[in-house]
Amino acid sequence: MRKLLFAVTTGALLAWGPGSLPAQGMMGNSLYADHKAHRVGDIITVLVVEEAVASSKASTSTDKNTGVEVDVRGGMKEKSFLPLAGIRGGAGNDFSGKGQTERQGVLKARISATVVNVRENGDLEIEGSREVIVNGERELTTIRGVVRPSDISTQNTVYSYNVAEAQIAYKGSGAVHSGQKPGYLARLLNWLF
Repeated sequence: MRKLLFAVTTGALLAWGPGSLPAQGMMGNSLYADHKAHRVGDIITVLVVEEAVASSKASTSTDKNTGVEVDVRGGMKEKSFLPLAGIRGGAGNDFSGKGQTERQGVLKARISATVVNVRENGDLEIEGSREVIVNGERELTTIRGVVRPSDISTQNTVYSYNVAEAQIAYKGSGAVHSGQKPGYLARLLNWLF
């Protein structure tokens, strides 16, 4: 009985040898293999965790003093009757200036992206977008980039900071977003001044 079972199993494996269609299909559907994106059309989840903080601070202080002093003690011989004369002059210039700018942005999201191309070295080109519309407010998040297969976790996720050539965009439209924009008059005054 064991010999018969061994012969059937061996025959089935030889029939499904490397390159045969059932063997290729079984590789991706194994219960024990990780389900990672590796070919065109596969889906991968990108964990967008972007935080950017930039600040700049400048301080300038200058101090310049100039002084001129002329002192005449009296005239010579026949002009000795002239009183003592003196001239003093001075100029000072002080400047102190400070400037500081600070900007901070945080974006956290989960986006499913599709593998659109597999490069010769095995890196995956991905593209994905997520659109959410609530009460007329539209929020669109898009991502595009290149992922190394070694950066993909066993849960088929990758962090956005591991995505090369990443292009991440977050756009919104609607009444709330329009309310945050300055009006035409304010924009005109800002442009003029």
